[in-house]
Amino acid sequence: MTSPPSAATRPSLPHLLRVTAFAIGALMLLVTVGVVLHQPLLIPPLAASAALVHSAPGQPLAQPRNLVGGHLLSAVIGFATLAVAGSSGWSAAVAAGLSLGGMMLTHLNHSPATATAVIVVLQAPDPSTFLPLLALGSCLLVAIGLLPGRIGAHPVRYPVSW
Repeated sequence: MTSPPSAATRPSLPHLLRVTAFAIGALMLLVTVGVVLHQPLLIPPLAASAALVHSAPGQPLAQPRNLVGGHLLSAVIGFATLAVAGSSGWSAAVAAGLSLGGMMLTHLNHSPATATAVIVVLQAPDPSTFLPLLALGSCLLVAIGLLPGRIGAHPVRYPVSW
């Protein structure tokens, strides 16, 4: 009796090292820009977004429109939830669910962005600062995501669609 084929094949060591290096580079760029701006730019949802861009560049969730749009939509939903329900674990859970529904409705599916709504509700950042920084961080991830496919370091050229 033979065993069924593995659902996921292991990446080659060179591919694994390239993906890891580009993800680290992208996240270090967020930290560097954050230090220069004296604002935190590396937030957990953006780290998850970088993982998608570099490990699954062909997937719809990783595409620029979904990454940038999903984070911004989820942040706006988070701020609206914060305004209506205040800052609590309960309202953060509602914001995450609403952001998922909003992303599905607008075809901006990017699962890490649900955590952006949670961060907004739990930390109540200033929207005039948070939203531009979130847009900047998201766009930088897209920009760095463009590099591997253009220098021959990734089998899938990112993005597949805008």
